Amino acid sequence: MADEFSGPAEAESELRQVEVGVAQHGARLDRALVELVPEFSRNYLQQLLLQGLVSLNGRPATKASVRVKAGEVVVIEMRPTLQSQAFRPESLPINVVYEDEHLLVINKPAGLVVHPAPGNWGGTLLNGLLARDEKAQLVPRAGIVHRLDKDTSGLMVVARDRSTMDTLVRMIAARSVHRQYLALAHRPWTGPRSRTVQAPIGRDPRNRLRMAVVNLDSQAGKPARTDVRWLVGNDLGCWVECTLHTGRTHQIRVHMASLGHPLVSDVLYGGAVAAGMERQALHAYRLSFAHPVSGQALEFHAPVPGDMRQALSEWGLGYNPP
Repeated sequence: MADEFSGPAEAESELRQVEVGVAQHGARLDRALVELVPEFSRNYLQQLLLQGLVSLNGRPATKASVRVKAGEVVVIEMRPTLQSQAFRPESLPINVVYEDEHLLVINKPAGLVVHPAPGNWGGTLLNGLLARDEKAQLVPRAGIVHRLDKDTSGLMVVARDRSTMDTLVRMIAARSVHRQYLALAHRPWTGPRSRTVQAPIGRDPRNRLRMAVVNLDSQAGKPARTDVRWLVGNDLGCWVECTLHTGRTHQIRVHMASLGHPLVSDVLYGGAVAAGMERQALHAYRLSFAHPVSGQALEFHAPVPGDMRQALSEWGLGYNPP
């Protein structure tokens, strides 16, 4: 926690004045602040409240629970933090597959972190989006509506305005954004070529860095479903297509491990480094949805990256697109 509230000694604080909008009318002050100043965490803004650094209509506001009204003026003394400084433009190469005035579809390379977080306060996709498009600074999280793990490659959709972002978030929640992945996993495939894994996922109680299949009767978690289709395989492993129906953290990695087929080089979930892969062998190759504004059906494909093609070759697995 200490790192979040530390910054360069020479950095100066900033007075930020914002007006409560209709959307925030009647909300708790701390929740309204998160919407009005989205580049800061709720925890950080609550700390500013406790320190007397927030005023409401010219009077100090220290209670997070006070209800705000449209038109009220909030002044915040923003203290520099590593988190706030992370939300800065950085010129980074971004592979844009599709672009219009409302959204982008990008092909993220393995190794690129999507959003700033402890240990990765710069050089993220968010930083690159802020540098690429000035509109990104007007949208929470630069328009990022879903994530891929750092070492997962493939397709992502990014909103370019708030209305599109809100619609995409609703579409993802309603499961009308369709995402399919290709994965290389250990061990020969047995049983039916297609399987549906319906197993809740939550934090692994034995290792907080991992997720796990959990029992909802006794553990916290959320329902999760992945459809898995065998494409090709041999005695070394299998090449599969995974279709997400929910979007839980590490979902495919957890579900494949639960089947006894951890992903190649996914050491967090029991995979071994193999076939020359230096990251988990997972690629988001297909993304389809109805355009949130025009309604046009959109479908995108991202080629299998070179390291995964090489891994298939090393294991003697011929690749045919699904």
